[in-house]
Amino acid sequence: MLLGEPDAPAVERELDTFDRRIASRLLQVELRRVGLREDCLHDVDQFLAGVSFIAMDDEILAAAATIIPTTVATLDAIHLATAVHLSRAGELDALMTYDKQLAAGARAHNITVLSPS
Repeated sequence: MLLGEPDAPAVERELDTFDRRIASRLLQVELRRVGLREDCLHDVDQFLAGVSFIAMDDEILAAAATIIPTTVATLDAIHLATAVHLSRAGELDALMTYDKQLAAGARAHNITVLSPS
């Protein structure tokens, strides 16, 4: 969305259907790094203002270290562990990603995956 990707309007429409946006604190780090590289930090901060963050605490990090499937990349494992935690707490309707391995991991944990286009 921040970089004008072709799927940005579909992502925005999909996000607008949810009351809340929740993510791992890792998303803040990842997006702010993009914002610094692409000189759009203000846009990143505006987008992130509407997101509630889950801390990368010891529980989440321990779960990420051993979460299956093992094909999920390291940082995505933190996102997946966060999603699983939220799902078990009944606080997750869906995970939005375009990453195929993360999507497969979410589906392995019975989490609905959205990849709007």
